[in-house]
Amino acid sequence: MNLPTSNEFEKIVLEEMPLIDVRAPIEFERGAFKNTVNLPLMNDEERHLVGICYKDKGNEEAVKLGNQLVSGEIRQARIDAWISYLTKHPSSQIYCFRGGLRSQITQQWMSEATGKEIVRLEGGYKAFRNYLMAELEPEQQKSTPILLGGCTGSGKTILLKKLQNAIDLEGIANHRGSSFGKQVTEQPSQINFENNLAYALIQHRNNDYAYIILEDEGKNVGRCFLPKPLATYFSSGDLVLLKVSLEERVQITMDEYVYESQRLYKEAYAQGLTQWADYIRESLDKIKKRLGGDRCKSLIDLFEQAYQEQINSGSCLLHQNWVETLLRDYYDPMYQYQIQKVANKIIFEGNATEVLTYLEQK
Repeated sequence: MNLPTSNEFEKIVLEEMPLIDVRAPIEFERGAFKNTVNLPLMNDEERHLVGICYKDKGNEEAVKLGNQLVSGEIRQARIDAWISYLTKHPSSQIYCFRGGLRSQITQQWMSEATGKEIVRLEGGYKAFRNYLMAELEPEQQKSTPILLGGCTGSGKTILLKKLQNAIDLEGIANHRGSSFGKQVTEQPSQINFENNLAYALIQHRNNDYAYIILEDEGKNVGRCFLPKPLATYFSSGDLVLLKVSLEERVQITMDEYVYESQRLYKEAYAQGLTQWADYIRESLDKIKKRLGGDRCKSLIDLFEQAYQEQINSGSCLLHQNWVETLLRDYYDPMYQYQIQKVANKIIFEGNATEVLTYLEQK
C-alpha cells in the first residue's frame, strides 16, 4: 500500500500543524514537538519486549511479536484513539522515530479502519528534529538582535510581550530567569526547549523583521540553555536599557512573585499558600552565599513576618518589605556590577513608554 508522506517541515512550523507521535511514552518524554500528542503504537513494556526480540531473533520475529502484543481489543483501542484525535484535528500528521515501521503500520491500520489516509513525516522524529536544530544555527538568523536590559523587576517581560518582533526566552523556557524564577509547572526538557525555540525563530524569520528583540538573559534560563553559537550571536546585539524606579519595580515584582505566583500555587495545590512559601524559602536559600549569612537571615525574617501577617489577616502588604530589600540589596548590586562589564553598545535608555515607542520603530 502506497501511503502519503511529507517533509514540509517549515509548513508544519508556520501553520503549527498538529502531530501524532506514535513512539512509546518513554521516547515522547525525552523530547517531542509543539502541538503534538502521544498516541503510541506500543507502550513502553511492549516496545521493550519487541526490542529484546529484535536483538535476539531479528526483524521478522520482532514484527511478529509486535503484532501479537498489539492485537484484538488493544489494537482496536489504539485505532479508536487515533480516529478520535483525527476527528478533532483532521490536518494531523504522524511520525515515529525514523518514519519507519511503526508509523507505516499506523497509517495502514488507519486506512483500513476509516478508508482515509493520514500523512506520515518522512524521516520521522529524527529528520524533523535535525531540521529544527539546523534552524538554531546563527547563519539561519536574518534579524539583527537587540537586547533589552534593566534592573530586576523593571517589567522587561511585560514590555517584550507588547512587541511583535520580540521572542520571550523566559516564556519558552517556562522560567523567570533568576534564583526566584521557578514556575509552578516544570520547565521543558532541553530538547523541547530547543524545538520550541526553533519554532519561534522560524516564525519570526517568516515575518521578515529587521530586528529580533530579546531580554538580556545570558546563555541560561533556569536549567534550559541556548546552544553556544546562538547564545554568542544573540549576545552580540546592542543594548536598550529600561529605567524604572525602585517603587515601581517593587510593585511589578509584587504582582508577579506574590499575587500571581500565589494564585497559580493555589490553583495547582490543595495547600497552595504553604507550597508557595516553601518555594520562596528555597529561593532565598539559593542566594545565601552571595548575599551573606546575616543579610540573608534579615531577609528571611522579613519574609516570615510578612507570611505570618498574611496568614493572620489575609493582607499581603508586608511582603513589600522583603521584596524591596531583595531588589535593593541583592539584585541591584549584582546588576550594577554586570552592566559595568558589558561590552555591548547602549543605544537607548528610557522608561517603559519611551523604550516601547523606540523598539516599536525597529
